[in-house]
This record gives sequence, C-alpha cells and structure tokens, in this order.
Amino acid sequence: MAAALVGGAFLSASLQVLFDRLASREVVKFIRGHELDDALLKKLKRKLRTVHAVLNDAEAKQITNPAVKEWMDELKVVVYDAEDVLDEIATEDLRCKIEAADTQTSMSTWVHPPLDIQSINSRVEEIIGRLDDIAQDRDVLGLKEGVGEKLAQRWPSTSLVDESLVYGRAQIKEEMVQLLLSDNARSTDAMGAISIVGMGGTGKTTLAQLLYNDQRVKEHFEIKAWVCVSKEFDPIRVTKTILEAINSSMSNTTDLNLLQAQLKERINMKNFLLVLDDVWNEDSCDWDTLRTPLIVGAKGSKIIVTTRSTKVASAMRAVHTHCLGGLSSEDGWSLSRKLAFENGDSSGHPQLEAIGEKIVHKCQGLLLAIKAMGSLLHSKVEAREWDDVLNSELWDLPTDTVFPALRLSYYYLRSHLKRWFSYCSIFPKDYKFEKEKLVLLWMTEGLLEQSKSKKRMEEVSNLYFQKLLSKSFFQNSIRNKSCFVMHDLVNDLAQLISGEFSTSLEDVETLAVPRSLHDKDSKVV
Repeated sequence: MAAALVGGAFLSASLQVLFDRLASREVVKFIRGHELDDALLKKLKRKLRTVHAVLNDAEAKQITNPAVKEWMDELKVVVYDAEDVLDEIATEDLRCKIEAADTQTSMSTWVHPPLDIQSINSRVEEIIGRLDDIAQDRDVLGLKEGVGEKLAQRWPSTSLVDESLVYGRAQIKEEMVQLLLSDNARSTDAMGAISIVGMGGTGKTTLAQLLYNDQRVKEHFEIKAWVCVSKEFDPIRVTKTILEAINSSMSNTTDLNLLQAQLKERINMKNFLLVLDDVWNEDSCDWDTLRTPLIVGAKGSKIIVTTRSTKVASAMRAVHTHCLGGLSSEDGWSLSRKLAFENGDSSGHPQLEAIGEKIVHKCQGLLLAIKAMGSLLHSKVEAREWDDVLNSELWDLPTDTVFPALRLSYYYLRSHLKRWFSYCSIFPKDYKFEKEKLVLLWMTEGLLEQSKSKKRMEEVSNLYFQKLLSKSFFQNSIRNKSCFVMHDLVNDLAQLISGEFSTSLEDVETLAVPRSLHDKDSKVV
C-alpha cells in the first residue's frame, strides 16, 4: 500500500519539475533561437497538465486497481522520455555556447554532434500521441480531477501518557527535568525554549508528556498549557488554545489582538510551562508573533517544543536542543514484549523471544515501529507467524501506523527535494555517504535546476542537503562523524518512492556515479 501511495507522490513531483523546465528562461530562449516547434512544446505542456490533474485520484485507486497502477507506470515512462528531450535541448544549448566561445579563441573542443532539430520535433509529436492515449484512458478508468487520496487525519496529541509503556527514557527525562526546574543561565529573555528534535516515530511527544506530568514539574510551575500545533501554524488558534488551557474555559473571540492582551494579562510575572507539540513552521516571524505576549512571564518560565526540524528549534531560539535517538535493543524488546504477550510475560515462549528480538532489531530503535510490531504480534502465537513478520518487509505488514508517520515528512517537501531524496534509494541500507559526493551525484544527474539566484550549483546543492538533514532524512554516522546515513525505514521509504524505476549501487565500497535513474536497465558505472 505504501509503495503505491508514495510512488504516486514522486510522479507528481517529477511532473512539477518538468513543468518548471518547460517554462525556464533557458529552454524558452533556445526554442525561439532555433527551429524547434514552439507550438508542439506548448501542446506537450497542456497534455501533461491533463494527466497531472487526476494524479491524486490515481494514487489512491492504484492500490486496489492493477489497471490504474499500469496506467501510472506508462505515464512515468512518458514523463522520463520527455525529460530526455529536455536534457538533449540543454546539451545542445551548452554546445552552442561552447562553440561560440571556441570561435572567439580559435579552439575546437566539442565532440558531441549537433542536435537533430527535426528528430526532436518528431519525438515530441510521438510523446504527445502517447499522452493522448493515456489521457483517454484516464476517462475509461474513471479517474477524476480534484479528488483522491489524502493524508489520514491524525488525532491531535494530548498531555496524557501511559507511563507503563515508556522504556529507555529515564536518564533523558531526568536531565530535561533539571533544565525545566532551573532558571535561565543566559540572555535577558524571561522564558527559555527547549526543543526535542527527531524523525517521525522516535517518541518526541511521549518524552514531552513525561516531562509535563512529572510531579516536580507540576509543583514548580504556576501555569501549564499543552498545545498540539501540527502542520497548520495558526497564531490565533495556538494563542486561543493556550488561553483556554490556562483559564479552563472556552473563549468565543477570534481576534488575535484581544486574545494576546488577555494572555499577557493572565501570565504577567507568573512562572509558566508551555508545550508546543509537533511544530513544523520554520518562520521566525510567525514565532515572534506568537511569543510577544509570553515574554512578560516570570524568569524561569519554559517552553518545550517537539519538532522534526532543527530549523524550527533555531527559529524559536531554543536555549537547549535535544536530538532524540532510538531505543536500545534491550529497551525496545521490553516494550515490544509487553505489547506482544499477556501481562508482558514471554518466559513460556523462548522460541518466540528469539524471533521477537530480531524483529525489534530490525526496527532500529524507532519507537513507533516497535509499538506497531508488538501490537501486531499480540494476535500471533505460532513461531511460523512470527517468522513471517520477521522475513517480511515492514511496509508489507498489515499496519498503516509507521509509514504514514514517515511519509508525512516526505509529503511536505518541495518538489525538487522529493526528487533528490528519492535519488538516495541508490544507497544500500547502513551505507555511509559523504555530503560532498552526494551533492556531486545530484549535479551529475541533472537533478539541480538552474538557480534563479546568483548562487553556484554547489552552494544550492549544499543548502538543500542541509534541509534534508535538518528534517531528519539523513543522520550523522555514529562511527564516522564526517559521513551520513539513513535510518533503515527512511531508506525503505526512498525505495518505495522510486519503485521499479530505481537502481542501486552495486559496489558499496566506492560511491560511483550511476547512470540516469529513469533508465530501468541502468547499471552503476
């Protein structure tokens, strides 16, 4: 299921990039200066938009309808062929520029033959014809515009926690409790923001719940409030929720000025604790708007922020950031065992214990995955059933808990970032890669579009690498701090996005430059 959904998202991103390239100044200028049929390329763009309009519906229906899945695969091939045409146009544009430079210096260094314009026009006509057939098939398949799969509605988090299901966080909790109870050691700002950063499913919210409900914390702060912020950052809603939590009553106003005035009056010179759970917004201006009425709180007031992005922590001026890692194998098995066996007692099933520990190891400490596996195994009592779980890939298991949590991060990436992340499916699991080499691969594969700014391609690539790193798609290698890795489940996600149209590094000792990913038969050179 996950493979189908995410693969469709990748196709949508590829189409968006194709639209950008067709509209780019370089392509438009080249077309006007040569004998390329401008009307044909405009028609190509219209045909692509026709199929793009029903992608959301196709993404959902391909799960249960093989014909729709086949339709999407055919569309991928056409999209990649269109990209090849644009690549050749870009190559010809570069050839012309080099040839002009060589003419001025009486040198000749270009060995690539000139572009066959008539051939390009014929290929564009052929692609349009295939798109016509695909567009007609969309009606036969009943694909509709403006409908389709949406991310499942998630319940907002609350401050309540079942501490019997918490393992391996005692030391981290104690350290952070001491931070909460201490006065700020720096700045004149009365309140101190503490951020908990980690990839989806690591247990950031659970840790925040533990801190919020600690008896010492309850006694230390006069006022406490919990707000689940989530993707849509709305200062009015957040301010109103804080005020309602403090007053224990509903507020009827939606006027931000009035709400902030009331909040400022309510917390003036009082010691407060505010938890902002699941924050995505990286705009420091939005944060400044939200924090304005909070600065009147007593010195020692604290804000806990849980987020997937280190940039959020930076925007909120966190005085302390804790990057939350996974559970140890021992703690992970303790949690999984509690969920899988009655009363958490596995002593009567030594064979299942051995298999269960291997399953937990496969989860690589990801709390959400461990919980999902433990709950799944609860209904299984035969060793054969546990072996089936162990030998199945996690995305094939009958649970939709883990991958939506990871897919959410991918869903909100910009189109170019989606392509660059999906390219990382070339890496085997546990593969350690260097940033500079990955950036070079992105550039070699032509995944980096010409920047509208004056920044060099290397600078732009480095910038977007940092964006993926900040959102926990990459992690620093524990053994080699100069290298990076992907969590196994994040690697699985990249594989699912690329699907059958990806390749992989065959020689894991050296990072070679592979041929284009959209050639299904390509090999690493």
